[in-house]
Amino acid sequence: MAKSSTHEGEQAIQRQAGEGGSGWGSPMFGPEIPRGFVPFLRDQRFLVLGGADDDGAVWSSIVDGPTGFARPVDERTVVIDALPTYGDPLREAFRAELNERDIGVLALQPQTRRRIRMNGIARRDGERLVMRTEQVLGNCPKYLQTRIIRETAPAGAGPVATGEALGEDQRRWIEDADTFFIASLSPEHGADSSHRGGMPGFVTVVNPRKIIWPDYTGNQFYMTLGNLHLNPAAGLLFLDWENGHTLQLTGWARTVSPPTGTHRDPRAQRMVEFDIAKVVQIAHASSLRWEFRAYSPVNPRPRADDNQPRRRAS
Repeated sequence: MAKSSTHEGEQAIQRQAGEGGSGWGSPMFGPEIPRGFVPFLRDQRFLVLGGADDDGAVWSSIVDGPTGFARPVDERTVVIDALPTYGDPLREAFRAELNERDIGVLALQPQTRRRIRMNGIARRDGERLVMRTEQVLGNCPKYLQTRIIRETAPAGAGPVATGEALGEDQRRWIEDADTFFIASLSPEHGADSSHRGGMPGFVTVVNPRKIIWPDYTGNQFYMTLGNLHLNPAAGLLFLDWENGHTLQLTGWARTVSPPTGTHRDPRAQRMVEFDIAKVVQIAHASSLRWEFRAYSPVNPRPRADDNQPRRRAS
């Protein structure tokens, strides 16, 4: 089904913020992959995917592989030689070949603080995904922390734990995070995969089934918030960079603007509250092990910055 060329959700958020006008929104981004993006995509070691399962729950997921595992084969087709690991809800969503689904893909290179977003349709082809792009754009490096790959571990995920609320270790994981990924989906406009970053502590666990974070000034496209305005279903992914573990949350998000309440951040344009429906934790879901180098220079500093990340035990 052809997607709408006007994103009413994005324009609604832009109006709330007093920015842009009726011509603003994602239609400025075309479906073709610019030639300058091709070497960057071929150089990727991991991608963050966003999509929905059969029940409409939205999930954020990760795939990785050697250089070249993601490759554009023409101006609108990308082949990804990987699937989400076993136990990941998006692997199950793509269980059937030729079953096309909306997908958002974030190509992120922490070592250079570069990122590209691709939104479109994907289908499974054996042990790979084939994506047809409908929207491709580059993003600025705001709130991206610098990391380098330390090593690649043997493939194979470990135990999978599921629940409907956060445990104490998961709560600490989230509150120590400087980065997470968010997937959103509007049925009329497709899926999107994006990133949120800040200093450790920028995400607050309100209780075992609710978290909240500040929405700092970004690129003013409001692709994530625009989707959420039309459909509050969202998926979050927290990555244990040092050990390759993943923590996936699905639920519903809503914005609070201007920021109010106990957990408000005066430097944010708005706060985003997220109610948790399900939690999936997978040990060693990613084969990559990363070494932290530096926080983004534009991260708002909520406390004294010693430029050292808090680390999770393996």
